[in-house]
Amino acid sequence: MTLNGTSTGRSNRSGSAARVRLAGPALIGIWLVGAAALAGGAPRAQLWERWLDHDPGSAQRVDHEAWNRFLARYVVDDHPSGINRVRYGEVTDEDSALLAQYLEQLQRVAVSALNRDEQRAYWINLYNALTVKLVVDNYPVDSITRINPSRALLARGPWDAKLLRIEGQELTLNDVEHRILRPIWQDPRIHYAVNCASLGCPNLQRVAYTAANTEQLLDRGAREYVNHPRGAHLERGRLVLSSIYDWFQGDFGGSEWGVLLHLERYAEPALAATLREYDGRISYEYDWGLNEP
Repeated sequence: MTLNGTSTGRSNRSGSAARVRLAGPALIGIWLVGAAALAGGAPRAQLWERWLDHDPGSAQRVDHEAWNRFLARYVVDDHPSGINRVRYGEVTDEDSALLAQYLEQLQRVAVSALNRDEQRAYWINLYNALTVKLVVDNYPVDSITRINPSRALLARGPWDAKLLRIEGQELTLNDVEHRILRPIWQDPRIHYAVNCASLGCPNLQRVAYTAANTEQLLDRGAREYVNHPRGAHLERGRLVLSSIYDWFQGDFGGSEWGVLLHLERYAEPALAATLREYDGRISYEYDWGLNEP
C-alpha cells in the first residue's frame, strides 16, 4: 500500500459550519501504522437488519439537487491523471454551509419508507457528501486517514465516528458501507461508488446518484477504475492491482481468479487479453493521498 500524499501548504478555511477534529502531528506515527493496517483489517460485510425495511411501492424521491450543484462546481473530471479531483481548498463558506444543510436534510429522510433504488442512491450520496464535508472542514490535510473526529487515540481516519443520526439511530461511515450498502445489495460495483477522498479510490462522480442513473454510474465507475493504472497495470511483468481487490476479495469472487474474472468484465480489449493470459503473482498497492488537483 502506498502512502504518498503531500500537503498543499495552503491555509485552512474559515467558516461557521460545525467542524470535526483533525488528528495533530503528535499522532503521525499512529496514523501511519493505522493506515497501513487497513490492508489486513478491512471491515467485513455484516448486515444490520435494522435497515432491511423498505417500501417497494413507494414513489417518494429524495432531493439531491444541492449535492448535484456542489459536485458540478468542485469536482474536476478532466484532470490529466485520469483521476477525478475535488477542489477542497476552493469551497466557499456558503457552499460548505449548503453542504451541511444537505446532510441535515438527508438525515431527516424516512429512509425505511423508500423503495430499494431510492435507498441505494440515498446511502451512496450520504456517504460521499459526508466524506467531502469532513475534508472541507479539516482542509488543508494530506490524507483523510489523518482526520479523527472521534478523538480516539488509535482511530484510523473518520470511518468509525458516529457522525450521522437517521431515524433515531446513530451511524458511522463504516456502517453505511459495510453494514448497509455491501450486505444489502451484494454488488461489487458499490466499491466504485463510495469515495474515500483518496487518489487510490475510484472516482467521485460529477453528478449525484439517483434511482434513475445509479446503474449507469456504477458501470461507468467500474470501467474508469479497472482501466486506470490505479486499478490494474503491469509493472516489470507483474500484475499490480488496487488493494481494494485484496481487502474486499470476497466481494470480487472470493479468490484472485475471481478478481481477474471481475476485472476482465470491465477491461478494455488490451487489458482484458492481459488478464486472460496472466498466470503470475499479483501485487497490491493503494495511494491514500488526498484527491485534490
